[in-house]
Amino acid sequence: MISKVILISHKEGEIKKFLNKYENKKIEPENSFYWKKEFSNPIEITEMIAAFVDNINNFNIMMWITLDKNIFIKISPLNSNEIIKYLFERYPY
Repeated sequence: MISKVILISHKEGEIKKFLNKYENKKIEPENSFYWKKEFSNPIEITEMIAAFVDNINNFNIMMWITLDKNIFIKISPLNSNEIIKYLFERYPY
């Protein structure tokens, strides 16, 4: 199963600003309000979750992840640590 990160914003340009800061390079998403990336190694998602939560007050975006088909988890400051722990427990490689 491929894991995915989905970013959604109601404010134009917010996803682009976040991704440019996270990737530390210029990124031009195709859609200003929706962005999705697939990860073959779910552990890679943990870095993006941490960056999202660290910057949650700086950007008007929402983050969702999916690890299993048709099951989406909304990331928030309240659940981010538990989700990161869960990822390392579920995918210990």
